[in-house]
Amino acid sequence: MASSSNSAPPNHKFDPNFTRNVINATGPKASPRIRQVIGSAIQHLHDWARENEITVDEWMSGLELINEAGRMSNDRRNEGQLVCDVLGLESLVDEITYKLATSAADAPTATAILGPFWRADAPKRAMGETIVHGIEGGDHTLMHGVVTDYLTGAPVEGAELDVWHTAPNGLYEQQDPDQPDMNLRGRFTTGKDGRYSFYCLRPTSYPIPFDGPAGTLLQLLDRHPMRPAHIHFIVKAPGYKPIITQIFDRADKHITDDAVFAVKDSLIVDFKPLQGNDRAQFELPYNFRLATYDEAKGNDLKGATPASTAV
Repeated sequence: MASSSNSAPPNHKFDPNFTRNVINATGPKASPRIRQVIGSAIQHLHDWARENEITVDEWMSGLELINEAGRMSNDRRNEGQLVCDVLGLESLVDEITYKLATSAADAPTATAILGPFWRADAPKRAMGETIVHGIEGGDHTLMHGVVTDYLTGAPVEGAELDVWHTAPNGLYEQQDPDQPDMNLRGRFTTGKDGRYSFYCLRPTSYPIPFDGPAGTLLQLLDRHPMRPAHIHFIVKAPGYKPIITQIFDRADKHITDDAVFAVKDSLIVDFKPLQGNDRAQFELPYNFRLATYDEAKGNDLKGATPASTAV
């Protein structure tokens, strides 16, 4: 629960009781968690406003940025989430909620942020198929591996891998009218051996969109908009905790300065030259390790897949 002490000193020029009165207006039927979280948020927001002496004009500019993020958000792009990303909030919440013991060799696969361009109901594809359509260029890649139980090492049957990434021009298909709908996306389901394989592209770094509030924030902060090359995954299986993550190309020049602070060491990979395969120039072996709900108790793994709307 938020501290009962007033943040403003007794002789401060602003009302020292105002924030406490707002927090105390919370009714008796509010849950303890709501009382704690919202009370703390009110305290910090009011302290921030007083500390910086936010004016009405400044407040309305910030409010309009939030409103514009809402107006731009739909089932193909979540601008509000993108604003949180450039502020590092989603990556921080991911770390707080799902931090793993990185020193453990058998730890489950680390998580990363969902990002604003996931789409529900990507096409279901057979193992070994490609997610690349209508694109001539790019470094085609065979990605393959096995999904296992992180404690037993046993293969996980029926694990679904939902994968998506950008085209070589740095655009997801819903941003690019020249790409087929649902291009560079797919869902693959493992068999008894837990193995998966599919063809994709070696991803490229790209700037997050500058045409909305997130871009406005980056420009105001004099920050670059670049994300290092990565492939998104949601991996889930019956009885296991789902994992939302990203796999990053070690060779990318932005690997150490991701605009949304999502890179984790255990998610950095090496694309290997592939010989004798006329469908791909590179291969990327990568194994995913899942924890059952019982195994995950106390391990702080991500507990739910994203909602199917406006994510």
